[in-house]
Amino acid sequence: MAAPPFPTSMRTSKTSPISTSTSTTDGTPEEPEELTPNVQDAEIHLLKSGELTLSVPLTIEDIVQFGDGSRELFIRSSCYSLIPMELREAGPTISWVFSSEPKSISFSVVYREGPDTPLEQAKVLIPLTRCNSHKEMIQGQLKVRNRGTYTLIFDNSFSRFISKKVHYRLTIENPVIYDGSDLP
Repeated sequence: MAAPPFPTSMRTSKTSPISTSTSTTDGTPEEPEELTPNVQDAEIHLLKSGELTLSVPLTIEDIVQFGDGSRELFIRSSCYSLIPMELREAGPTISWVFSSEPKSISFSVVYREGPDTPLEQAKVLIPLTRCNSHKEMIQGQLKVRNRGTYTLIFDNSFSRFISKKVHYRLTIENPVIYDGSDLP
């Protein structure tokens, strides 16, 4: 089994850490009689039963073309929007910066091994976190440890009346691999 694709960091522009939690266990009980129904992650529940405003699938090539520019994502009240990124290789680091208006937004990152992977088998890399992104820029990054789909979730389901705009910028950095070719 490949290593879980955990995020390396997520910070606000004031560099105050946003709490993240990860687990390295597979959750399998040792004894069969200990099987108990698992509580479903809030992120998975949202993806299964929430109302989607917009999904903007991106490839590495799309992210590279961002340059220094940002894009806008609209999220209706009581809904969520997604940015799924299909990554074919492990190794790069994905970074994001975003702000929202007129008020806060919740943010999460979820990983699925492939498009046919059931939502119940998705791994929550960054738990759903309410961000004061209307007051400060939120930035974070994660190292791609496995190929698959990494989905940024912008959740506005807590807001019954106010729709939000998220201004975001994504970058991708490939690791520098030194091959020793400049040695004499």
